[in-house]
Amino acid sequence: MAPESPTVLITVTLPPRSTIEDAQRRLGLADDEVDTAYGLVPVDPAHGTYALLVTEAAGARLQGAPEARGSYQGPFANPKIEPFGPVRSKDEEAEEGDG
Repeated sequence: MAPESPTVLITVTLPPRSTIEDAQRRLGLADDEVDTAYGLVPVDPAHGTYALLVTEAAGARLQGAPEARGSYQGPFANPKIEPFGPVRSKDEEAEEGDG
């Protein structure tokens, strides 16, 4: 997946100890549609629920594919998380703590 590709989160239901490749096969996703660095994240392994980060295009395609619908939920937003306000150095943080 290209680093700047817009992404969405989905959850997928799989058997215990499944891999990202298992999720891709279940949902018909190509390698370039899945963020393999994010991986397959266990959300509720007891119930076989895992999170997967996919391209927006893949998420939209899955929404329109009724045959995949029982296997996954989403897509869910994946907003970029950034610091609020200016970044402070460790010295500035220490000075604030002394006051």
